[in-house]
Amino acid sequence: MSHVDGNALAGDLREIFAVDLTVATGQCSGCGYKGSVASLRVYQNAPGVVARCPHCEEVVLRLVRGRDRAWLDLRGTVSLEIPLP
Repeated sequence: MSHVDGNALAGDLREIFAVDLTVATGQCSGCGYKGSVASLRVYQNAPGVVARCPHCEEVVLRLVRGRDRAWLDLRGTVSLEIPLP
């Protein structure tokens, strides 16, 4: 089976990340809890933002913004279900 590079994802990813991610349902890799991104406990007193699971307190998401870029770490998320319009 042949493959193409990641540029093939551009259109699909642009569509997905153009929506409000706070309504997306995420699953914590620590305890399996499923809930909306809006239900995460967010800590902003750092160079970036850290979001923790409201059930087990594991880190689910990290976001650091620079002047001209952002870093998004979803290592603590098993999956992210994003409703599309």
